[in-house]
Amino acid sequence: MTMFHVLGAASANNMDRVAATLVAGLEIEFGRGAGEALAQRFLEAEESDFLWDARLSERWLGVYPARDDEDRELDRVAILGRLDGRWFVAVSIVDGDGNVQGLMGRRSFGSERQAREAFVATY
Repeated sequence: MTMFHVLGAASANNMDRVAATLVAGLEIEFGRGAGEALAQRFLEAEESDFLWDARLSERWLGVYPARDDEDRELDRVAILGRLDGRWFVAVSIVDGDGNVQGLMGRRSFGSERQAREAFVATY
């Protein structure tokens, strides 16, 4: 039996379960005890994608200057969300199609209120 959760339609409850689901799937594949460590590596390696999918709010911050050899336009976007039980605010680099291309920074918060205040203050 295959289990999966769609990340694209994020809600706070969905994203709180992402890490648990990832761990469970990795334990099925690689054995008990390996899931937790491997999940952390997956989350770290694909952090910008996980954060982008977990966003609950976003705000355009401005154009991100592309390198001279790039023909695409990029934007800086502040995002607010919740992943694995922690609230975060991050600044992502996003292309014209709405696909995340990178991460400029991330801060974690213990409460939604703190995260929302930081989100408003992000420029």
